[in-house]
This record gives sequence, structure tokens and C-alpha cells, in this order.
Amino acid sequence: MAGCFSVSFSCDKVVDQVSQSLCLSGSYIHKLAKNLASLEKAMGLLKAKRDDVEGRVKREEFTGRKKRLSQVQVWLTNVLTIENEFSDLLGTKDVEIQRLCLFGSCSKNVKKSYLYGKRVVLMLIEVDSLSSQGVFNEVTVAAPVAEVEDMPIQQHTIVGQETILERVWNRLMEEGVEIVGLYGMGGVGKTILLTQINNIFSEKCSGFGIVLWVVVSRIPEIHRIQGDIGKRLGLGGKEWDDKNDYQRAHDIRSVLQKQKFVLLLDDIWEKVNLEALGVPQPNLQNGCKIAFTTRSRDVCVRMGVHDPMELSCLEPDKAWELFQMKVGENTLKGHPDISELARKVAGKCCGLPLALSVIGETMACKRMVQEWHNAVDVLSSNAAEFYDMEVQILPILKFSYDNLNKEQVQSCFLYCSLFPEDHRIEKERLIDYWICEGLIDENESRERELSQGYEIIGILVRACLLLEEAINKEPVKMHDVVREMALWIASDLGKHKERWVVQAGVGLREVPKVKNWNSMRRMSLMENGIESITGSPECLELTTLFLQKNDSLLHISDEFFRCIPMLVVLDLSGNSSLRKLPNEISKLVSLRYLDLSWTCMKWLPDGLQELKKLRYLRLDYMKKLKSISGVSNLSSLRKLQLIQSKTSLEMSLLEELQLLEQLEVLNISIKSSLDAEKLIHAPRLVKCLQIVVLRGLQSSGVLTLPDMDNLRKVIIRKCEMCEIKIERINVSLSWNRIPTTHGFPNLSTVHIRSCDGLKDLTWLLFAPNLTSLEVLDSKLVEEIISQEKATTMSVIIPFQKLESLRLHNLPMLRNIYWLPLPFQCLKTIHITKCPELRKLPLDSKSDMTVEELVIKYQEEEWYERVEWDDEGTRLRFLPSFKFFGPEWQVMYVR
Repeated sequence: MAGCFSVSFSCDKVVDQVSQSLCLSGSYIHKLAKNLASLEKAMGLLKAKRDDVEGRVKREEFTGRKKRLSQVQVWLTNVLTIENEFSDLLGTKDVEIQRLCLFGSCSKNVKKSYLYGKRVVLMLIEVDSLSSQGVFNEVTVAAPVAEVEDMPIQQHTIVGQETILERVWNRLMEEGVEIVGLYGMGGVGKTILLTQINNIFSEKCSGFGIVLWVVVSRIPEIHRIQGDIGKRLGLGGKEWDDKNDYQRAHDIRSVLQKQKFVLLLDDIWEKVNLEALGVPQPNLQNGCKIAFTTRSRDVCVRMGVHDPMELSCLEPDKAWELFQMKVGENTLKGHPDISELARKVAGKCCGLPLALSVIGETMACKRMVQEWHNAVDVLSSNAAEFYDMEVQILPILKFSYDNLNKEQVQSCFLYCSLFPEDHRIEKERLIDYWICEGLIDENESRERELSQGYEIIGILVRACLLLEEAINKEPVKMHDVVREMALWIASDLGKHKERWVVQAGVGLREVPKVKNWNSMRRMSLMENGIESITGSPECLELTTLFLQKNDSLLHISDEFFRCIPMLVVLDLSGNSSLRKLPNEISKLVSLRYLDLSWTCMKWLPDGLQELKKLRYLRLDYMKKLKSISGVSNLSSLRKLQLIQSKTSLEMSLLEELQLLEQLEVLNISIKSSLDAEKLIHAPRLVKCLQIVVLRGLQSSGVLTLPDMDNLRKVIIRKCEMCEIKIERINVSLSWNRIPTTHGFPNLSTVHIRSCDGLKDLTWLLFAPNLTSLEVLDSKLVEEIISQEKATTMSVIIPFQKLESLRLHNLPMLRNIYWLPLPFQCLKTIHITKCPELRKLPLDSKSDMTVEELVIKYQEEEWYERVEWDDEGTRLRFLPSFKFFGPEWQVMYVR
């Protein structure tokens, strides 16, 4: 039929789809209970598998060296998600089951049952799928390296380090600074400070890829240090462990060259070879940094750090704060007297954090006041016997002693323990002791002996075993705890205490009782109140005896000197009550050093002339000494000191002194122009002059001094000369003829006081190595260096080595120098009562380190009138000025 069309359908396909839909929908409902049971079972299996995988992951992650695989983490997250959904599903299970009817084949609400049943089926499929995915051969991989590993630290251990911590951090972060060295004595807190630096990196976003911490210790084992670095860089494993040092260095370098790293080296004792470790050298281009700690300043220099930072002991208030923390408030309040006694105990630690911590922890349980009294007594008399001192403190400090390497240096160090606590030891006197004891080769010349002695002192100072003051570097000191360590070592770690008897400054009234005098090698009883030395104990091994500064000492028996035949050093100085010595001093046939300074003897004992080995004789400040006749018999005498003694420089004495063929050093006072004239005409003695005191010279003319190559120190007091000039012996030189080779090339210290005739000190141009200048109470001094006189000479720049300048009560002083000076070494300027001095020889180009310069003044009016070349100079030096009020006095003790 036209206009008709037909459509055909596959009835079988439609019927099949409808049938499947009705069947599936029906199963959501009539199989709901069965599906729920299957889901719960599948979920239980999934949870068990999750627990197994999670446990395995945690075990492998425990060391921190591995990290879970991302696919494992995704799977665990998905399991957690499905677990939460399952919990929600179960929450409505009972309601859905109750909705079913006709024995579970139908529902009272088909739509809701259908949707719920569908969720169950879909979840069952997902659970089965997750369960099949949860099979892992590996669950972790090596963890990526952390930028910084934070290190634990007790808060109370960092007391007093806040300022130095900030300084070290700022220095390390400073652009252009690649390596920072931190040094200080053992137990002072260097490791704690470096730990804080490490932890600051973890707190701050520093821009560094990795911070490495390595403990080096006394023996820098390359293989072990490489192993520590390798672990931090993720280079572990058997293959790495089997490689040699060169191969490991290559691997480390390959990693670190791609990193901006920080390397913290703790406790190094010698130069660490960075190349051998595989550590690239830090530089401005790679921006890497290295910081290290050491007990030796020498190590800092060898590591390329010429301006290291020193960590010192705590100030008293901070030391007390740390000690209180260690002891605890309960103990300190346990008795009204404990707090005061605790301060004394803390004081014995002299600010050393190690000692404060160990002793504080030991005393924390001591609640009885008697225990604290005992602690004070033990620490005052023999600190090595204090509980834990020999276990936790002295052995740690002994590492510094062991590291000295040379037995000679170790012996010299132990000798310093003969002095009392906190005693300032004059360097040259100490060297003289060492020479006489044979610790320094006595066959060398005097200059070589001194050089060797000063080198040893330098080693000990740089090893932080001796301490120098910041400005006055002439004396050294020994920290009290270091001194206890030295005494402990000298007594063979406490086993032979009578070998080295030191009871200095402890208030003795008599010589202590010693069981075995024969075993004694050195004894120091200085700074006590001993009145008499009697008896005849045999001391066949005793070589050094210190008895100085026993003000009550009146008598030394004849027998005593007979029993110490091996004595080499005898110091009796400062015994102001001692008026004579027995002639039996002649029995001291081995004596090389004798000091009788500051005693009240009128005559030297005749037996003194028999001491043919005597090399050093000090007779300073013997105000009643009338004569030293017979001194020419001391055929080995090399050094004689007669400063401020009553003995006059008469012709007979000069003749006798010239008979001393071995004499190398003569330190003497000159009391008249006639004495000065006599000495000038004794050229061999002039050559020996090292310290000269000019006092009370009455001549108002010109004092002419000859060249003195060995002169180190000049003191001029109450002299009336109007000018000082220099001339060669028998060859006069005018001011406009100055050879560069004459004058006082070794003169370092000049003190002038109450010389009212002097108008200038232009002669100081002949002292190119002057380090300390002091001019006081001289009414007519107008210039330190006269422009009129100096301009007629060859070009000489004065004071290039000057470190300290003191000017006091100089009412006419107008000028130090008419032009600015470089002052490369100047550290302090003291100016008081110099009203006409308006200008200092400083400008913006002066070479000194301004941060270290201190300009002390007392009068505000003077400070306000200071004139400057320009604003730049004023701004540069203004921070150096330090005001001291009217209560401040300049003290000059000579």
C-alpha cells in the first residue's frame, strides 16, 4: 500500500534486558541479608590485610631511614575510606532488615531497600577489589634525607650562652664567611653551643639543602667520619660499606656538589682534611658553610680561620644561675646556711659549666649543712678527692694535656700548678724557672731560651690550658679546675700525692707533715703564714721549693739546707720579715735560681759565694741591702736583678759585675747622674741591660743614653732632666742624624712619672717596637713627639706597635703627634687630667680595629672639647669612648 512503512523490534532483546533488570533489582532486596554477610566477611579479611601491611610499614619506618611507598599509602587511605563507609552502612542495617517482608523477598519500601541493597553490592565489589590490590612485595623505599636532624638539648645547660650564640650565628650567616671556628677549654660548653646552632637551622628556613653534624674526636678517622656523612646522605648499604676511602670520598663529593650544605664538626683536635672526606671546599659561589669546635686556637688557624671565636667560662651571676638549676630549689632551701655555702662551692668551679653541672648534680641530694661545709673544705684543699671529680671532670680535661704531644710542653704545663689559685704568673719569671729546672735546653743562648719558653707558653695558651688577659698579656693564669687537673696528673693520677706537694695560699702556719720526704720532687708553700722552717728531713729528690710571700717567716734552720742537695729553684721573695739566711746555703750545690726580692736582709750570707751553679739571682726591692760584695764569685751567673735595692752602683760594684763573664741580663736601678755616667762607660754591662729604673736623678740638663739593644723596659720617676737624647757609645749623634739600626729595638714598655723638667719624649722615635707607654704627673710635657725635632729627622712613623697609651695629669700637653697615625695595634687609650689636649692623632684611615679600641676618659668637659678632622672620623671613633665617673682612679702599681 502506497505511503505506508513498517518498524520491526527484536522482542527477545527487550525482554532479556527487562528480565535482567528485574532480576538484579530483586537480588538487591531478596539477597540483602546474604550480601550483608558477605560484605562483613570481606571487610574483616580486608582489615586483617590492612593490619599486616601497616605493621610491616611501621617496622620498616621505625629507624627513620625508610619511607612508605606512595601506592601503599594510597591503598591504606582507600581502605580507611571504605572502612568509614562500611561503618555508616552498618549503622542502618537493622532498619533495612526490618523493612523486608515475605520472608525477605520483598520490601515495604521497595525504593529504599533497592538503593540500600545496591550500596551493599557495590561496596562488596570495591572491598574485593581493594583486597586483591593489597599484595605488596615492597612497602617502603629509602627515606629522603632530612634537611636538619634536630638534636635534643637540656634547656638548663645553655645558661649564659645567649650572647655568644647570637654572635656565632651571625658570623656563620655573614656573606663571605665560609668557615667559623669556635674554641675554648674543655668543659666550657662548645658542643652545646654547636648543638644550638644545628637546631636553629631546623627552626629557620635557612635556604640550605642539608645540615650535617659529625663528631670528630681526638683521632679523626676518615673512614668513620665518611660513614657518618654517608648515612645522612643516604649512601648506606653493603656496597657502600665495602668501598675504600677514596671511592667513598668520590660518592660524597658527587652528592654534596649538588647541595648547598652546612657541615658542623664537633671536637676536632687537628686539621680535618676536607678533600679526603669528599667535602667540597666552601666558597662564595657554592654558599656552603662549615663550623667547628676545638680546644686549640692553633687548630683554628690550620683550618684557615684566623679570627676564631673564643667561648669563655661563665660570669659569676650566670655560673650561680646554672648551679642553682642543677642543685634544685628544695636542697638550697633545706637549711638557712646552705645557700651561702652553695655560692662558695659554685665559686670553686670558676664558671666552668662542666664543673658546675657535675658538682651541682652531686650536691643536689645533700640536705645537711655539714655536707656542704665538707664540700667547701674538700674543694679548697684537694678538689681531686671530691666525689665524681676524678670520674667525670678531670679525665675530660686531661684530653687537652694528652694532646700536647711533647713531653717537654707537658712538664712545663704541670710546673704552672705550683702557684696558688688564680695567681698571675709573670711569663719571663716562669721561663726562668723552666730553664733552671732543665725543662728548656740551658745550653742555648738567652734569646733562644726565651724564644723557646714563649713558644711553649703560646702553645699552652692556644690550647686553653693557660689564660691571658685581653689587654695585659705579660702574665698568664691557670683556671682553678685546670690547676686541679694538673696537680692530679703530677701526683700520678692521685696515686703518689707526696711527689708533688702544693699547699699554696691555704693559711698554713707551719711546714706540713710529710710521710715520705724522699719521694718529694717539688713543693710549693707560697702565700702562707709560716713563721719558721726547722728540722732536717731528707729531701734527696726535691728540685723546686717555693716559699715566697710568707710574711711571718723569720727563721730557716741550718739543718734544713743541708738536706736538700738537689734543690735547683729556691724562691724566698716577698718574705718581708726574713733578715738573714744561714751560711749553710752553701750546701745547695745544685742551686741555679735564687730569689731574695722584697726581703729585709742587710747582707748576703757568705755561703752564697759557694753556689758555683747559680745562674739567676734576684735581689729586687731589698730596701736594706747594703752590699752584694762577693757576687763576682758566682761564676755561672747569667741574670742579676737589682731593681730598687739599696745597694748603690759604686765603682767597686761595677768592677765586680764586669767580672761576671757569663752575665747576659742585668736589671738595675740608677739613682744618680753619676751612676748613669759610670754605667755608660761599662759597655759590656750596657749590653746586658734589660730593665732600667731611673729614679731621682737631680741633673736638670740632658740625659744621654747609649744604644741598648736588649733593653725591654724603662721606668723614669722623679727625675729633673729637661731632655733625653740617644748616642752611640763614644759617638754623639745629633737629632738630624738617625741611622735606622741604633736606639732601643727591643724596648716595649716605657713608664714616666713625676718628671717635671721634660717637655717632650721625642726620643721614643728610637723605640720602634714600643707596646706600652705611660706618662703621668709631669707638669711641663707639651708634646709626646716634638714636631720641630722630629721633622729634622728621616721619616719615622712612631707607635706602629703601640697597644696601650696612658696619659694622666699632664696640664701642658697639647699634642701626641701632629698628624694622624696608623696605630695598627692600639687597644686602649687612657686620658685623664689633660685639659689642653684637644685632638687625638686619629683619622678615618687609621688602621686599627676600631671595634676593639677603648678610649677611657673621666672629665665630660674634655670629651665635649675633642676636635676631629672631619665628621667621618668623629663617627668612626665615637663608639670607642667610655666614660668613667669621678670614683674611677687610674691605678699604677709598679
